[in-house]
Amino acid sequence: MLGSTRESLTDRLADRDRVVEVGIGREPALAAALATRGVDVTATDIQPRTVPPGVEFAVDDITTPTRSLYADADVVYALNLPPELHRPTATLAGAVGAPLLFTTLGGDPPTVPVERETLPEETLFVV
Repeated sequence: MLGSTRESLTDRLADRDRVVEVGIGREPALAAALATRGVDVTATDIQPRTVPPGVEFAVDDITTPTRSLYADADVVYALNLPPELHRPTATLAGAVGAPLLFTTLGGDPPTVPVERETLPEETLFVV
């Protein structure tokens, strides 16, 4: 993730109490920045991942999620979310009453109804 995009998202989410990142992969910079700002961050991924201090981690598959991991989230977010995960992630976020914010891999259009917000280097999709 580009630095100014990370900064924009950090500023946007820093006032939230608890967020969940879906599919943290090998790029924990946003989760780390949010944890540094005092946000309670849980990161999930289908494979075990190393996360920075202050970030909780759980192995979870968003297509068959453990709902309790997301239950108290103020926001669910995902970076570079592939199209096949847009609908299950949006469905889960809606079920727990949290907005979903996500970016895609550039050329991938969203596959669920969204509002678009322009970030410095990419588009943020809001469900």
